[in-house]
Amino acid sequence: MVSDERFTLTRGGGRGRRWRRSASIPLLLSLSFGFSLGCASQVATPPPEVAPGEREPYVIGVMDVLALAVWKNPEFSIAVSVRPDGKISVPLLDDVQAEGLTPQELKEVITEALSEFISNPDVTVMVHEMNSRMIFLIGEGVARNGALGLHSEMRVLEAIATMGGFTVWAKKNKVRILRKSPTGVVQYVFDYGAYLAGKAPDSNIVLVPGDTIVVEN
Repeated sequence: MVSDERFTLTRGGGRGRRWRRSASIPLLLSLSFGFSLGCASQVATPPPEVAPGEREPYVIGVMDVLALAVWKNPEFSIAVSVRPDGKISVPLLDDVQAEGLTPQELKEVITEALSEFISNPDVTVMVHEMNSRMIFLIGEGVARNGALGLHSEMRVLEAIATMGGFTVWAKKNKVRILRKSPTGVVQYVFDYGAYLAGKAPDSNIVLVPGDTIVVEN
């Protein structure tokens, strides 16, 4: 059983520079911190690739949709969205903390709680929709600005292509990827020309949730 205190169950550039209107003003304002911090952060070498099977377990986030099933107890089998407060509502249990847990950890929490009402509950927790995994693209060097769902492995070039590709005057050799770390914001640089020439094969890095890609004119 999980004993960690996190699992406590509670009841109850120059050419006409301006932001593109394709991205909402609130979104761009919320991302402005990354842009400013990225200017001051040190450029880091590309992070190492993680081999399949060695990736960290999926962690549930706000707005994810979970499918809960309890064997032979269909009244507990529901689809539920993780609320902004990080909790989900479960029959009989009221509010249960889900954000920050892996599906396996949440399964153990719900199993233990339901044991008060059901003998040996067999609980399954599945992530039905991964809505919390987002990356962001900003700057006039990319056709569209905004948030992009990260539902599978995606690299810098794929993200830019998904958002319409580079604009004519984009600084393709100075694409910045800003990433939060325990010590602050880390900045990686992607040089499109060097990458195509085979001089920077590791610079087209795998993106992680929360990354911000900045492409300027």
